[in-house]
Amino acid sequence: MKGKASILIVDDDENICKTLGLILEGEGYSVDVANSGAEAIEKSKEKVYNVALLDIVLPDMTGTELLKKLHETTPKMIKIMVTGYPNLQNAVEALNYNADAYLIKPVNYEKLLKVIEEKLEKQREEGTVTAEKIAAFVKTRTQKLLQKVEGKNSEN
Repeated sequence: MKGKASILIVDDDENICKTLGLILEGEGYSVDVANSGAEAIEKSKEKVYNVALLDIVLPDMTGTELLKKLHETTPKMIKIMVTGYPNLQNAVEALNYNADAYLIKPVNYEKLLKVIEEKLEKQREEGTVTAEKIAAFVKTRTQKLLQKVEGKNSEN
């Protein structure tokens, strides 16, 4: 399932983007990079990403502002904050704007991969539950409609 998961790295540091990209691609993920909040928003409108890794300090907006905007447009995307400037305010804002995780640079890559895999697994489980609920609803609704139609036919 890893090969199907796509990750958007949002960071203005080219070296971090390159390093993270190589590690994630090596694990079988599809990776895309945005160097600003605006670029991340545009890319998320064009393509569905399973995960976004968001830096707190971006050239055009804060990572928490971007987090809020992405949550409004793509609430199902897993959003992981990554920062070299850890402080309580950033952490609280990230959680308030529905960040799925908060990691501190330099990132421990094993921990990052573990967090991504755990969040993707949870996302897959929730997706399965949703699909099962929809299937059950459709089946129940179809049965009720058939009963109505059969009831009308027997009246004639």
